[in-house]
Amino acid sequence: QVQLVESGGGLVQAGGSLRLSCAASGRAFSNGAMGWFRQAPGKEREFVAHISRSGGVTAYADSVKGRFTISTENAKDTVYLQMNSLKPEDTAIYYCAARPYGFGSTSSNLYTYWGQGTQVTVSS
Repeated sequence: QVQLVESGGGLVQAGGSLRLSCAASGRAFSNGAMGWFRQAPGKEREFVAHISRSGGVTAYADSVKGRFTISTENAKDTVYLQMNSLKPEDTAIYYCAARPYGFGSTSSNLYTYWGQGTQVTVSS
């Protein structure tokens, strides 16, 4: 089992920045990928970004490309999501997910482990 704990959410004005963290514990895995997804009220969960465990391969949703950066610090088993130039439409609960095997994916169905989520609210 892998446990994921997100932190770093909060309330920020449009144009501001936040950095989300996702700490993994439990069963160690050196392969696979980790991702960030988000879900706004009344909407389906959507892909934000993913990164390989090695950190060498990343991908982003078009809506966040150029504003968000995903990174990993394997020594701490932690994945980060740096969010800059935030917009009100970025408001959502952000979830961290882990996939012990395979490449990163934009499909939430392919991730085995999930965190509890952290709320991000961007005011206009």
